[in-house]
Amino acid sequence: MQSLARSTAPSAMPLPALREELALLPGPVLADGQPSHTLHDPVRNQFFQIDWPTFEVLSRWHLGNAAAVAAALGSETTLQMSADEVMEIVEFLSDNQLLQPLPGSAAAFAANLRKRRGTLWQWLLHNYLFFRIPLLKPDRWLGSWAPRLDFFYSRTFLFLTLGAFGWGAVEVYRQWDRFAATIVDTMSWSGVVSYGVTLAAVKTLHELGHAFTAKRLGCKVPTMGVAFLVMWPVAYTDTNEVWKLTERRQRLAVVAAGILTELTVAAWSTLAWALLPDGTPKSLAFLLATTTWVASVAINTSPFMRFDGYFLLSDWLEMPNLHARAFALARWDMRERLFGLGIPAPEHFPRPRKTGLILFAYATWIYRLTVFLGIAALVYAFFIKAVGIMLFAVEIGWFVFLPLYRELKIWKTMWPVLRRLPRARGSMAVALAAAALFAVPLPARLTAGALLRPAAQLVIYAPPHAQVVALPVAEGQHVAAGTLLLKMTSPDLSSRRNSAAARADSLRWLATSGAFDKDLQAQWQVANVQLSAAKAEMAAVQADAARYAPAAPFSGVLRDLSPDLRPGIWLSAREPLATLIADQGELVIAYVDEDDVRRISAGDSATFYADSPGGPVMPLKVVGIDSDASRVLPEPELATLFGGSVVAREKHGELYPERPVYRVTLKPTTSNATASQHTWRGKIVISGRWMPPGLRYARSALGLFRREAGF
Repeated sequence: MQSLARSTAPSAMPLPALREELALLPGPVLADGQPSHTLHDPVRNQFFQIDWPTFEVLSRWHLGNAAAVAAALGSETTLQMSADEVMEIVEFLSDNQLLQPLPGSAAAFAANLRKRRGTLWQWLLHNYLFFRIPLLKPDRWLGSWAPRLDFFYSRTFLFLTLGAFGWGAVEVYRQWDRFAATIVDTMSWSGVVSYGVTLAAVKTLHELGHAFTAKRLGCKVPTMGVAFLVMWPVAYTDTNEVWKLTERRQRLAVVAAGILTELTVAAWSTLAWALLPDGTPKSLAFLLATTTWVASVAINTSPFMRFDGYFLLSDWLEMPNLHARAFALARWDMRERLFGLGIPAPEHFPRPRKTGLILFAYATWIYRLTVFLGIAALVYAFFIKAVGIMLFAVEIGWFVFLPLYRELKIWKTMWPVLRRLPRARGSMAVALAAAALFAVPLPARLTAGALLRPAAQLVIYAPPHAQVVALPVAEGQHVAAGTLLLKMTSPDLSSRRNSAAARADSLRWLATSGAFDKDLQAQWQVANVQLSAAKAEMAAVQADAARYAPAAPFSGVLRDLSPDLRPGIWLSAREPLATLIADQGELVIAYVDEDDVRRISAGDSATFYADSPGGPVMPLKVVGIDSDASRVLPEPELATLFGGSVVAREKHGELYPERPVYRVTLKPTTSNATASQHTWRGKIVISGRWMPPGLRYARSALGLFRREAGF
């Protein structure tokens, strides 16, 4: 016999009992005009804002089941709710542990607790990213002092503070040079410590501003302490009870109290700096003024993190959980733009507010990405390498890759629907094309600063105390190797030559005859040593004499012959006289970064473009690539100090590249008579081997990781 028994429908099941200690408080009127209420859980000191339908359901909870509650709502109010919608409220209450536990639910609570705690690794991760340390229970102390601070909340003090701010701003404007110089003077280790101590004091006043304002409005302040956001200390005050306040103006006052306290300190400190004489009080006033202005404007007012600016914006818009709601709306907008799902928005807002929330969510994501990358870099810098790398990976994984992974998981579950949507197919095609740009090999066109010069050249400089005797070669004349280019003389050189020759002849006679003369035998060995020194001096004189009669080491054309040269004139030491340009053609020298040098090899084609408008444009071929990075830069024209593109610093007369660069030698494939006679600075464009662009970034990241990890 077939059984006709059926399971009881959820809507007909008895409603679970609410926890008896919960308090239902009146709330503010919402932006759409409907009333709201606040549900307070005193055990956890948590508050839940509920809308009108939820309040009406809770008011009829005694009816026993969802169907009865829905029927009563339809007959007694203008609301029309189904039993399933009532059960959704039951599910909300259950998820937030607002219902009395049923018999035998201890195992479920334990499992839920283990799920929230997670594994040991998850616990360490969460507590590394954020944890709180309560330090004080200030409620009683605040209650005794709050009535004594009425003056600071008066209109008179407000006008006095505005006057102090205006006076101080005028004085700072008049003494701006002195104010700016004081900022520079504090940029030291002792100044950083002073700023740290001052910031701690200001943040203490900031939190007291929140606490006193909340206490004056009748709220309890159970704890104050320090929270650590990625190991960065942040003061906090537990002001959750402001949700009991029914007026939005009062909640805004509590949230804004910290910023207003800092701005008040800044205003009076700025005036104090302007009026006080030099000394410790003036320095303290300066630290308070600068620290509070920066801390308030740059940090606390930002709505992109959960600081005061965020809560101010949230209360002003009357949108609790602003970030979560804006993020949900932005994710919905992104999916609609990418895939065209046609799914209704998670919440309905007027078009201007919806657009603003979406843009706010995108701005928050970009801001947080920047901040988290900066924090990750600081974490890496302030820890030992092994720990720093691990914490850096945690930062990037948790704040960057994990949200992306979660979104991709949602897309995966939607794949059966996505593959049938035209817009989704178009977005996937664009994504594949973008991925192909990183994965498909593409031709490389590498650019670098370069110098086009003759393959060989000799610059002739005047030796010391030189006088021109003859000019055997004229400007532009072609000469063969070994040809005398210029003949000079020097009285000093002649004197040295004659003196060295006479000394050598005397010592040579002494060394020769000393072996047969008993009186000279004692000086014979010394004479031989002195004769060797005299011969060395003669060789040095002959080498110097070659500088006064330079000969061509290779065949070429004599260029840049000084027009003032004529026989009989005297020359200054190191004065350039002429340049011998070889017949070997031109040569191009360039320096390529280490990331780009892997993409070129000998035989690759290139083109030289001169910086000068009338300069040559020449086709080239790579003929040589240094295997090691250049330690020095012999071509000063290519350094940024002289208008080039290679970042270099000068030390002891040498140029040292700031980053690894490799010397690349190229030769023209066609001859250019004009270019071969001069040196030209420009740039080269090299056609390197094909390579996926993504491989370059992967190699750079891997190289950075290996270098920093010490592998």
